[in-house]
Amino acid sequence: MLTTEPSAIIADAAAVAALVRVGERIDHVAHYTRDEISRFAALTLDANPVHHDRAAAAAAGLPDVIASGQHTSALMSGLAATHFSRASDGVARSMLCLHFNFAYREPIFAGSDVALRWVVSGTEWNAGLDGVITQLDGKACVDGVPAVVARGTVLVRRAS
Repeated sequence: MLTTEPSAIIADAAAVAALVRVGERIDHVAHYTRDEISRFAALTLDANPVHHDRAAAAAAGLPDVIASGQHTSALMSGLAATHFSRASDGVARSMLCLHFNFAYREPIFAGSDVALRWVVSGTEWNAGLDGVITQLDGKACVDGVPAVVARGTVLVRRAS
């Protein structure tokens, strides 16, 4: 029978807690302007006119231009990457994205303030990867209504 030494379990728990904690939250509010929506869409080769032209958006039944889904996905991905590669609390980390999944529920219109949030929902020490497999639940809300919901898995390690 293979058993784990109690000291190894304690060391793993301490390593996880130093890097990331279940319940840890990352919050940011982004303001989406018409110009930013159009520029982001252009940078990502998204020529859909509903991201660039108010008249095209109106013809599609929308009150204003809308952000592309990848706009919010990119901001949320960057928010997670910045948070989990920080050293500002005295613990230098590195982060690798393993998986993100985004579902788009509502359009995000120009002029919106978008509340972005990730919450750590689970952690597991992985000795082979020498880091913490971290599960994230996320959402991007406009006026309290989820426009984007997300799940993510990242690897957080102590930076060398």
